Amino acid sequence: MANTETRRDPVRRKALLQAAAASFSHGGYAATSMDDIAAAAGVTKLIVYRHFEAKENLYRAVLEQVFDRQVELFVEHIEMGAGGTTRALLTVAREWPDGFRLLWRHAAREPQFAEYALHLRDTAVGAAREVVAPYVAPAMKEWAAQTLFDHLVDAVLNWLDHGTEANDAAFIAAETEGLRATITAWSNLRTKTSQSDG
Repeated sequence: MANTETRRDPVRRKALLQAAAASFSHGGYAATSMDDIAAAAGVTKLIVYRHFEAKENLYRAVLEQVFDRQVELFVEHIEMGAGGTTRALLTVAREWPDGFRLLWRHAAREPQFAEYALHLRDTAVGAAREVVAPYVAPAMKEWAAQTLFDHLVDAVLNWLDHGTEANDAAFIAAETEGLRATITAWSNLRTKTSQSDG
């Protein structure tokens, strides 16, 4: 848990979180030391410990920073539908690229953080459950929510790895159309199934 200095120096805290995200994302939790993070941030290890009592706290703080920012942007873009969701997720990924990768690609594979990462994932999937509920049969709701969430996160991760920021608008447009087409196809299938059962 961060001490009172953290609240007085949010700029330094953010720099430490970004350095930690990069270090953990590239080296993994076990192979990354507080010395590595201090070096990446250009500060002494003592400064890192003034903000974070332990390496585990720092890793968790990175996950929370990215997740909380994602929630904040989802709320801001909720009225934009699929396009807003895609834009919100990509904005977080651009602001925190290593943190985004850590949260959605690496954390679930780390024994110390797997349960916590899955909890955050389930919270995020909750929004997808609400989206798909009107369009799929109840028996398919959980599958559809998990699939929709995985698709969107994987699309953003792959865009981070293979796309360019200059083409972000094209990515958002393509991904939004893909999400809409998927939901429409599921809705059409539900309608056909209901008609054939009736």
